[in-house]
Amino acid sequence: MKRLLAALIVLTIAVVVGIPAAVNWLSPARIEKSGTVVHMYSHASGKIINLSVEDYVKGVVAAEMPAEFPEEALKAQAVAARTYIIKRLTGGGVTNPIHPGADLCDDHRHYQAWISSEEMKKRWGSLKYYRYYFKISLAVHSTDSEVITFGGQLVDPVYHSSCGGLGTINSGEVWKFDVPYLKGVDCPYDADPEPLRVVTFTAAEFRKATGADISSLPVSTGSGSLVEMTETTSAGWPKTVRIGSRTFSSTAVREMLGLRSARFKISSDGGDVRVSTVGYGHGVGMCQYGVKGMALKGEKYQDILRHYYTGVEISDLKGGK
Repeated sequence: MKRLLAALIVLTIAVVVGIPAAVNWLSPARIEKSGTVVHMYSHASGKIINLSVEDYVKGVVAAEMPAEFPEEALKAQAVAARTYIIKRLTGGGVTNPIHPGADLCDDHRHYQAWISSEEMKKRWGSLKYYRYYFKISLAVHSTDSEVITFGGQLVDPVYHSSCGGLGTINSGEVWKFDVPYLKGVDCPYDADPEPLRVVTFTAAEFRKATGADISSLPVSTGSGSLVEMTETTSAGWPKTVRIGSRTFSSTAVREMLGLRSARFKISSDGGDVRVSTVGYGHGVGMCQYGVKGMALKGEKYQDILRHYYTGVEISDLKGGK
């Protein structure tokens, strides 16, 4: 999902400045021509494999969302995954410098995660495979050709695992630009069974990861301490953090320490460093465990998507809905 950031920035420039080349107006004819085959680099095989859009979406849903989630949640994930790949395929010649000749790969750190039928069987076992594969296939087929649009344009359907029930956040609080459909919203039904996590680092581990020596100074989030929140989000969580003499973004700290989210608090009694986190992921866009909770409350996937992506529409590429 990291590559979504680059596409998100391009779209924001188009909205603000009005660059026609950056705007992907929906064109069923163009999409049918460009989106027939997905050329995906498979890390397992080391080869580029060719997939239909719908087979690609099935593999993404299976990889990105637990198959035991409610059907309406899987449908929401299917529409988000389809929107992502269609936008990628119609993006005006976007290249993949990591894997030349491929539209994208199956590594979630670069694009969306994707798994094959064989990998599904390994993860779920033979008995669950048939039940889950049918369930996911139904979610994909029942939303056939549906995508998420804002002002007639395909969106960047950013999503994350869990906001921890705190609500999602504006894109500009994580990345550089605010995008009109990526606004923070309430998420009262987040069904994450373990939203709070505490990770402990020794002083040596913390120093190796951040470059900060805590041997002589206490660590807290208070003013004047070794670790200090120098800028916060609207919800009061770190946006920039000073560690020793250096200042980092909260997302950079998350990567350095391998944290589940950038919503964290750091404390220490002078020995080990304890970092408590809430949720899992960047917190922008669709919260997958929030989607699960809304689906369990009886909400339909269209309303779920409209909740997490402000002001969007669910559009049919075939023009039949």
